[in-house]
Amino acid sequence: MIELTEQQLQELSVPEPVAIDPETREVYVLVRREAYERLKALLALDDFDPEEGAAYVNEVMAEDDANDPHLESYQHYGKQA
Repeated sequence: MIELTEQQLQELSVPEPVAIDPETREVYVLVRREAYERLKALLALDDFDPEEGAAYVNEVMAEDDANDPHLESYQHYGKQA
């Protein structure tokens, strides 16, 4: 296991936290272990139901939105008053 850098910790506050390998430029998405384990379990099922997976993704996104202090500004971006 590795510890997150200060920059990665800051990245966790944005809606889609990512990390980039400086050598390969490969992009990685940072997700909480709980979210990773739930998605991993869903994908490993022989009878995987994409709707169940989509529902979970929506749940995780809703949790992230609820914790996003800048969400309202994103929602109003580009809209005229």
